[in-house]
Amino acid sequence: MKNNNIQNTVFRFVVFFLITFLSVDLRAESEVIDFMRNSGKIYSVVAVVAVIFIGLAIYLFRLDAKLTKLEKRINDQ
Repeated sequence: MKNNNIQNTVFRFVVFFLITFLSVDLRAESEVIDFMRNSGKIYSVVAVVAVIFIGLAIYLFRLDAKLTKLEKRINDQ
């Protein structure tokens, strides 16, 4: 009974926390994005994020190829 009461209290706290902080006014983000779009800086941000993503993807594919090669070498021995 006591454990169930603690779970209910934790659940209520989490729900309260989510409702409180997820309902924060999101217009500030919109204003920042509009400013960056109007000044042309949003394209720089998108380009940097794209380069980082492409770099990570290439790294992961190369790492996968190396691991596959090592696994084949181990299985052959």
